Amino acid sequence: MQMNWQDLSGKLSGLWQTELYKAGETPIFLSQVIIAIVLIIIGFVVVRWLGANLAKRALRSSGASENTVYAFRRLISFFAYVMIVLIALPIAGIPITIFAVLGGALAIGVGFGAQNLLNNLISGIILIAERPIRIGDIVELEKERGRVEEIGNRCVRIRRYDGVHVLVPNSYFLEQRVVNWTLVSADIRSVVSVGVAYGSPVEKVRDLMQQSAEEHEKVSKDYPVEVFFEEFGDNALTFNLFFWTSVHQPMAIRRVQSDVRFKINALFAEHNIVIAFPQRDIHLDTSKPLEIHLKDPSEQQKGA
Repeated sequence: MQMNWQDLSGKLSGLWQTELYKAGETPIFLSQVIIAIVLIIIGFVVVRWLGANLAKRALRSSGASENTVYAFRRLISFFAYVMIVLIALPIAGIPITIFAVLGGALAIGVGFGAQNLLNNLISGIILIAERPIRIGDIVELEKERGRVEEIGNRCVRIRRYDGVHVLVPNSYFLEQRVVNWTLVSADIRSVVSVGVAYGSPVEKVRDLMQQSAEEHEKVSKDYPVEVFFEEFGDNALTFNLFFWTSVHQPMAIRRVQSDVRFKINALFAEHNIVIAFPQRDIHLDTSKPLEIHLKDPSEQQKGA
């Protein structure tokens, strides 16, 4: 049994000192690689833990915005990760000059497989520096609309109003057209259109529509509520109600619009104002008598 343990110990020791490859004249052993990986993992975990705790303290004590703290955390973490790698490799006995040997292979890998990765990584740094989008902003990308939850190294995570998360590459925000609803201000102008029947008292329609918006608690009082008589439509007199509201959630503006429509419908019903519906007038040529033919249904059945 003692010989077996000795044999096993010798095999493990030999495996631990297995030479993987040579960087020039310098041999690199399995033990060095394992030690370097362990040190890097521990360092990364410590940096993430410190970053999260320092960010929470900064938000509580300094009063800085979440986006500012997040940007500094990202930049400091990036440089900390680089320093951990540069420190861990010499401690494990792996010379930094190994990267000079691997430079050719790394360049080929970048040329064929890492173009998009580097593009999105650099785009993420630009997004953090220029801040065209920030955490908490409401953005619209083609048919996607939602709130920015995280700006990562490779992509931006957006939560749509239906709860689905969308991952968008960082480079998209620098190369494509993006609508940021809350870049400068959270105040958004909204419109509600209503068509009323011909003959309705248009001044009363204007007053009731304006009242429906002014009485809503989430309609901003810093901007005027305006009603415009847009046109004489085919089936209705068309009015547009414009008002401003502060949007902090993707669905907020739709809720306010719905509430205003409910209020308009109730006020119109109270004052006997009819909301128009599609209709057509049929004109018959009465310059000559109309011919009317009556057929017996039983004769039609016989003929069939």
